[in-house]
Amino acid sequence: MKLLTKEIEKRMPAMYATESVSMSNKVLQVKFFTPWSNWTWYGVEYDPVDRIFFGYVEGLEREWGNFSLDELEQVTGPIGLKIERDTSWTPKTFSEYQKVR
Repeated sequence: MKLLTKEIEKRMPAMYATESVSMSNKVLQVKFFTPWSNWTWYGVEYDPVDRIFFGYVEGLEREWGNFSLDELEQVTGPIGLKIERDTSWTPKTFSEYQKVR
């Protein structure tokens, strides 16, 4: 599965483009997850040159920060499983996400 399609990449704001937007109003544009554990990454901004996202990560802790598309693509889990993109994900603000999770 291609983690980042051209369509998703086109709608992603550039890095720092949402800096003036409150965390609760930042839009979680894309969702990646590990099918074998509870790790999930939500991309809010994207730098296509360095292939780095800014977004929200749920793993050992829940936090905002940067994560690498290259690193997501390189992870291999049990029996060869790979990180996947949630193809049914609809972009939503962080506050909308918090209400439904």
